[in-house]
Amino acid sequence: MNHESGGQVPPKLVFSSNGQGLALAGKDEQFRTTMMEADWIHADGMPVVLASRLTKTVLPERVSTTDFFHDAAEAATDARLSFYMLGGTETQNSRVVAAVRRQYPNLMIAGAHHGYFEDEDSAAVCADIRASGADVLWVGLGKPRQEHWSVMNRELLAGVTWIKTCGGLYSFLTGDAPRAPKWMQATSLEWLFRTSKDPKRLLARYLGTNPVAAYRLILHSESSVSRRVRAWSKRTGAREPI
Repeated sequence: MNHESGGQVPPKLVFSSNGQGLALAGKDEQFRTTMMEADWIHADGMPVVLASRLTKTVLPERVSTTDFFHDAAEAATDARLSFYMLGGTETQNSRVVAAVRRQYPNLMIAGAHHGYFEDEDSAAVCADIRASGADVLWVGLGKPRQEHWSVMNRELLAGVTWIKTCGGLYSFLTGDAPRAPKWMQATSLEWLFRTSKDPKRLLARYLGTNPVAAYRLILHSESSVSRRVRAWSKRTGAREPI
């Protein structure tokens, strides 16, 4: 744990990539730069996994943050590591903590704070997080604020071991947002299920991000396939197909 080294080591950053993130990275250079600061980025969307099959780095599966949280909670309970829950409204944040404690009564919740604070208050929020002694900080501030905030405040959070951004995780933990059926998750249709449950908020978002994400994935995949063909042609001396 970082606490044992005097609290001087900044936390590792774990971000996720999905359709919204791909679209944002394509049009927002600052967000793209922020994402590259992560120590790990996992695929939180099936389109990313499917596109990876056309590249040299094939992802075996999607790692949904909503599913990963439960694996992390079980592992943290066994290892006696503590969580800090940052984000959501004050009411939702309290409900999240209560829900996690009901499901994992032996998991240590070091602290919690809502996400409706101004940037100038970040130093005080970080001080509270550090004082709590938390090992893992869950940051649910919404994309792209949560990624920018995590990178900008990384040094202020020295002593915390991990920062994991978690987007809409809290709505799932409290039961406000139901999970899509497994077959819809596996076929990249979870976005459609979520839209049907909250069309006013999500329809415009997905219509604006999914086409852009698909376009970027296709371009990247075509580029990757072209590189493979050129490499194969160079090795074998064969002519590239026209």
